[in-house]
Amino acid sequence: MPSDTLTIGQRQFSSRLMTGSGKYRDLEQTREATEAAGADIVTVAIRRTNIGQNPDEPNLLDILPPERYTLLPNTAGCFSVEEVLRTCRLARELLDGHTLVKLEVLSDPKTLYPDMSATLVAAEQLVGEGFEVMVYCTDDPIMAKRLEQLGCVAVMPLAAPIGSGLGIINPFNIRTIVENASVPIIIDAGLGTASDAARAMELGCDGVLMNSAIATADNPVLMASAMRKAVEAGREAFLAGRMAKRRFASASSPLTDLFF
Repeated sequence: MPSDTLTIGQRQFSSRLMTGSGKYRDLEQTREATEAAGADIVTVAIRRTNIGQNPDEPNLLDILPPERYTLLPNTAGCFSVEEVLRTCRLARELLDGHTLVKLEVLSDPKTLYPDMSATLVAAEQLVGEGFEVMVYCTDDPIMAKRLEQLGCVAVMPLAAPIGSGLGIINPFNIRTIVENASVPIIIDAGLGTASDAARAMELGCDGVLMNSAIATADNPVLMASAMRKAVEAGREAFLAGRMAKRRFASASSPLTDLFF
């Protein structure tokens, strides 16, 4: 297949599978799973992960060096615009002016659904400050378009609640978001296994981001490898174009000009 790179803002990536860095047994397992996933982008929860702010603790950057991976600081655990802005500015300082961030403003601890009114406010503020914003949002096509119009470089609708593993609850909304988009659409949250990842890519999504589905598997490294193959297969199937669905049978071999 010809080169099929993923472009986000001004950056290009060869992998369409993005991974998280939380919930692993230890840093070594994080490294092994990330390598098995073939990820170029790894998201980091700034408020929970040491990337240098605590000099006496293990540093994630020792196993995921910025020279090899594009780190995507995220605002996990933030429930207000103020927390989001403070976290993104801290990430920019810790990572030498790094501006690519993943924005999420959560609404309540039970669902971890995004607070969309606060997300819109935070997105506009961050874009105005020069951040390249990849934004976690509901699977609402109207909200997705508004975030794109605010200048977000990628829109990341949830497939299902964070960490639920339920797969894509509303494929029709995801498909509508993809059809209306002019920036990459990355499925974020809710995928549980390889077939979910393939399904997301078959719907036309540009990539998927996942953490729990890999990190909480019985064998995270093996699951990371499976996810990598599923994303690649789903992407190829989307580009190839699936056959039309029919109500009745259609013979694989011609039924005319038979020998007997």
